[in-house]
Amino acid sequence: KVFWGESANAVKTQVWTAICTYLLVAIIKKKMGIKKSLYTILQILSVYAMDKTPVNELFTNKDYKPEHKGISNQLSIFDF
Repeated sequence: KVFWGESANAVKTQVWTAICTYLLVAIIKKKMGIKKSLYTILQILSVYAMDKTPVNELFTNKDYKPEHKGISNQLSIFDF
């Protein structure tokens, strides 16, 4: 939607990056036989971009729930 850089090189780099991303997702869709639209696949991948879930599990396991361990190293600010 928005270009981060305005120089000719920045715009070309961003356009080529978008094209490559689109093609990689199209290849994944075809190889895995996913029935969802490319837009939906990109939305799912953007949500799970920093998650360690394998791509094949995102589209095959309908009831995927991330594993939650009982012990967490993160402190909770709302436990009084």
